[in-house]
Amino acid sequence: MKIEKNTAVTLRLKVADSLGRLVEDDKEPMVYLHGGYGNTLPKIEEALEGREAGYQTSLALAAEDAFGLRDEDLVRTIPRSQFPPGVKVGGQLEGQGSDGRKQVFNVAKIKGDTVILDANHPLAGKALRFSLKVTDVRLASDEEIAHQHVHGEHGHKH
Repeated sequence: MKIEKNTAVTLRLKVADSLGRLVEDDKEPMVYLHGGYGNTLPKIEEALEGREAGYQTSLALAAEDAFGLRDEDLVRTIPRSQFPPGVKVGGQLEGQGSDGRKQVFNVAKIKGDTVILDANHPLAGKALRFSLKVTDVRLASDEEIAHQHVHGEHGHKH
């Protein structure tokens, strides 16, 4: 079966930085609903369109085609006194962005009496190389299409 709109695609994914250092090597396969639902990067969908199980490729993506450019407006410096005890670098906190919508911030640094929060994706601003291997392609169910994501093993759980 070919990868096309409304197919559930299972793939193995490795991500390396521009120097070839492994950034991510998922132990579990990635499963996504193909067809512009925002479940994976557009350049990955473009590269896999029309392919079948067994297809392998490597993609070198510029930062803007991967996780975007860094936006320094998404970095906040907050007094440490505004945080509960035990706040640690690498932790995540939910807050409001400048537009008032919910946003996830990563604790990037703790420096003296301040905490630096960053809402950029951790890989934003980086050129990346994606190694992909398609292991399965199937028709998505009506429910998956309605919900715009894959259900079941390795997919979304309700």
